[in-house]
Amino acid sequence: MVGGGQLARMTHEAGIPLGIKFKLLSDTPQDSAAQVVGDVVIGDYRDLDTLRDFARGCDVITFDHEQVPTEHLRALEADGIPVRPGPDALVHAQDKGVMRAKLDAIGVPCPRHRIVTDVADVAAFAAEGLPDGASGDGFPVILKTVRGGYDGKGVWFVRSLEDAAEPFRAGVPVLAEEKVDFVRELAANVVRSPHGQAVAYPVVESQQVDGVCDTVIAPAPGIAEELALQAEELALRIAKELGVVGHLAVELFETHDGRILVNELAMRPHNSGHWTQDGAITSQFANHVRAVLDLPLGDPRPRAKWTVMANVLGGDYPDMYSAYLHCMARDPQLKIHMYGKDVKPGRKVGHVNTYGDDLDDVLDRARHAAGYLRGTITE
Repeated sequence: MVGGGQLARMTHEAGIPLGIKFKLLSDTPQDSAAQVVGDVVIGDYRDLDTLRDFARGCDVITFDHEQVPTEHLRALEADGIPVRPGPDALVHAQDKGVMRAKLDAIGVPCPRHRIVTDVADVAAFAAEGLPDGASGDGFPVILKTVRGGYDGKGVWFVRSLEDAAEPFRAGVPVLAEEKVDFVRELAANVVRSPHGQAVAYPVVESQQVDGVCDTVIAPAPGIAEELALQAEELALRIAKELGVVGHLAVELFETHDGRILVNELAMRPHNSGHWTQDGAITSQFANHVRAVLDLPLGDPRPRAKWTVMANVLGGDYPDMYSAYLHCMARDPQLKIHMYGKDVKPGRKVGHVNTYGDDLDDVLDRARHAAGYLRGTITE
């Protein structure tokens, strides 16, 4: 697995019961997964020679991020190394412009969008969204760098022309998108194997705070059955059309008029699927391992009526041990997953999962535990 973050750490954990020999390419020995994986290579994934040396002897290569240069992945495939997902699929998660063009071509509903070249082009894009005869300038709009960016980074909420210059300073293409008036954000998580077997997890609601995922509720409360089915079928179709092997997360907007629009794609285990560790019969991590090894996929159905995942963000309270005492004593059913990261304000350092039959109770337990571990709740 290329990348030493928490996704690699939890994927490795899922492979242990299967006796999977796991090799990791990590930036530093302190990375989350490098602390627990036995076979670790420290190196730069952007260097082709490093990637080739790492891949030698591996049965398959997979990833915990989408940042490996596409041309390097093609070189590995040319060397005979199975890469899953392959570069022809992964480029749609690496490049938002390529993603939007492909989704348009296969008829997937998306926000209005186009690549913009400068501030004047942003103004033109904004004005294009005005209804006939309407006054105003069409702002706000969303600007995104086509490559890189996560957890709100590389994304700008642009309220006026004066705010539009910043994204162009990076010197990379910029994608403009309409500001969608949505009810909530959803996510459809699916897993697909090389021979085309695929499974879909229940559609979840993803709640963001300052551009970072805060809480995930599985299944999405109150979602119409046909809309949930539409979202699952859409994610499965995208996985098939793009040739995805492994886990695919399709982040969605639910609009006020009952539609869904695709926001982002991620071709790896995803924050919106962390609830599956304790809330599904087979977790996203276990199914990702099965998929990239072309093993039969596991059952994605939930174990409980409701499961809630709450991210633990770093605060000014690094003493996790005393926090464990409180959280475990207060809620013996609580599942805590920490990533071995240094605690820094706003950094994802772990998550908690709760489950049960009463959604309000399950939400309260998850938020209390996450807040106590962070230090924002002290009683």
